[in-house]
Amino acid sequence: MSFKLPDTKPSFGIKQQRAKEDSVWKALRNNNTSPFTASIPNFRSKDPQLPLYKDKPLNNQTSSWERRKIMFFKAFILGLAFYTCYYIGGLLQGVEFGNNNNSLDNLTWKEKQDQVRQVFKETWKHYETDAWGKDEYHPLSHKGKNMGPGPLGWIIVDSLDTMHLMGLEEEFKTAEAWVANELNYDMNYEVNVFETTIRMLGGLLSAHYLSKNDMFLEKAVDLGNRIIGAFDSPSGIPYASVNLHTKKGVKNHVDNGASSTAEVATLQLEFKYLSKLTGESLYWEKVEKIMEVLDKNQPKDGLVPIYVHPDTGKYQGKYIRLGSRADSYYEYLIKQYLQTDEQEPIYNTLFHESNYGIKKHLLRHSKPSNLVFFGELERGFNGGFSNKMDHLVCFIGGSFALGATGGEDILTARKSGSWTPLKEEDFTLGKEITHTCWKTYEGTATGLSSEIVVFNDDEDSTKDFYIKPLDRHNLQRPETVESLFILYRITKDPIYREWGWKIFQSFVKHTKTADGAFTSLSDVTTVPPKLRDNMESFWIAETLKYLYLLFDDENLIPLTENVFNTEGHPFPRFDPNPLFKTGWSRDGSHKNTNQQQQGKPKDQIHQEEIVIDDKKGNSKHHEQQPPKLNNAPVAAEPAKPALEQLKDLNQEPNQQQESDDEKAKIKAKLAKGENVNEIIEELIDQQA
Repeated sequence: MSFKLPDTKPSFGIKQQRAKEDSVWKALRNNNTSPFTASIPNFRSKDPQLPLYKDKPLNNQTSSWERRKIMFFKAFILGLAFYTCYYIGGLLQGVEFGNNNNSLDNLTWKEKQDQVRQVFKETWKHYETDAWGKDEYHPLSHKGKNMGPGPLGWIIVDSLDTMHLMGLEEEFKTAEAWVANELNYDMNYEVNVFETTIRMLGGLLSAHYLSKNDMFLEKAVDLGNRIIGAFDSPSGIPYASVNLHTKKGVKNHVDNGASSTAEVATLQLEFKYLSKLTGESLYWEKVEKIMEVLDKNQPKDGLVPIYVHPDTGKYQGKYIRLGSRADSYYEYLIKQYLQTDEQEPIYNTLFHESNYGIKKHLLRHSKPSNLVFFGELERGFNGGFSNKMDHLVCFIGGSFALGATGGEDILTARKSGSWTPLKEEDFTLGKEITHTCWKTYEGTATGLSSEIVVFNDDEDSTKDFYIKPLDRHNLQRPETVESLFILYRITKDPIYREWGWKIFQSFVKHTKTADGAFTSLSDVTTVPPKLRDNMESFWIAETLKYLYLLFDDENLIPLTENVFNTEGHPFPRFDPNPLFKTGWSRDGSHKNTNQQQQGKPKDQIHQEEIVIDDKKGNSKHHEQQPPKLNNAPVAAEPAKPALEQLKDLNQEPNQQQESDDEKAKIKAKLAKGENVNEIIEELIDQQA
């Protein structure tokens, strides 16, 4: 598989530059010298201690009046030249002049993409100067520090693929040399399994995928072998942390030792790809075991509590939400199915089950604008409903869209024989929740979303949401722009680019420090906002990457050929056969679900789809025929609330009594992955 870089950003031969690269990174330790000018012969940086230039004495024959005229004229010309350079330089760097943004708004999308690239370069320049090699960066205090006794590459490794995609040759080569020479994971230090996997292992694997440099894969294998010890629990559910030197798992020090559900269920893409690259089945078996154990809990309507205990494999507590500690569990269901070229239909089954539960239990509309939002069940299904929604939930717009289309553009997907009203419903819901997420940006003084919002659903409400004082911070998170990127790729609707451009401008205006670095905010509801002294690595690993791809016209990293892990690192889709097969099924047998589809082409596996009767909520079969959608939503109308498509989502389905034999047949179908969309609601109705 290959990917295309823009013509203006030529590819570069990394291996041929190895000798030069090995010394380049060292220059970055010197704050007064550029890493690239350091290698230029006879280059000298400016010395602040040099004496000021002294004016030459004037010609004594020139009159004082003439001298004043000459000086005035020179000053005028100098001032004009300075302003011209300042103005042009400002345009090149995305600086706003006065209150007129027309010059920036009139840029082409390629020029806007270059603006994102420039912001990355500015961010990276300040990190190089202040904190090179450190895991944390504090832009206001101009400091950095490591999390453990040595660097983990938290910022550098997380940013490798972004630099490569942006064609930043020198920055990438310098970072590559640092990884080769300085990064060593053999340290007596406990790291979080989830964060280390998605950022470091994912970053190394993605860098290898894009650059084809085996050094990154060697580092990834070493790190993966250290992390895998965390999976040695009684249940197979990994412990929350692992010691990188001893390779022993460590229980969570809080929450009664439980691990978060999102963290244990968001390791699959990384370790399965590692198995594909190395041929080592251990990684594959360890992470798919997690999914088997979680599914044996038989979560109601596909919704899972946010904690699971590694000793027992059982869920702990009843808290259900789509935000923190749960978000990427749902994200990786459809991505596991897509990553393995749709050869593991069990994960598609789980994805559609969870979609059903989300619509049934978590979906509400705000007042007065009828914005779709997803709330929380703090005490489970029998407790009250909370209107709180994390910004983290905003990934799900892209997830719904990917699940409905598989990454195809919407026109192609709708023409396929497998398109159904259920897929149209999910796709519409993806657009609606993304529109809501955009509104959480548009509705603040800074144009940036807070970490959490609370929606109003009372009929007399005059505002759709409010923000509690402790939730007003912004960490430059990527989830909304991630969904904007996915929906633009699928719909080609420019509204998603326009929203993304406004978000980008707000980031530049409000999160840029006085000296040009970028940092997070304490309060998005006031202008100017108070700055926090911390830059999260996902600002450059995800947020700027997704914005860059949103404005891209070259189809970099096609959605039909790749999946992004939850830290924004792209991996290729691949056929797992013949080495790797799904090793579990719901009937308890260890069979390959692909073999159970023996003789069926991939595009015929789901030839029967569920069709929803909008008036009654009943389900009926629709075999091989494309649905007739007289009033299908238009891709260019994401801002229009799709109330007609969504109005019946919260209604209870009709309850039908099934015999034990019929239940067994349904479960057998699910275990085989057959006719997934047709039988999901049947099974859920039986378990309700």
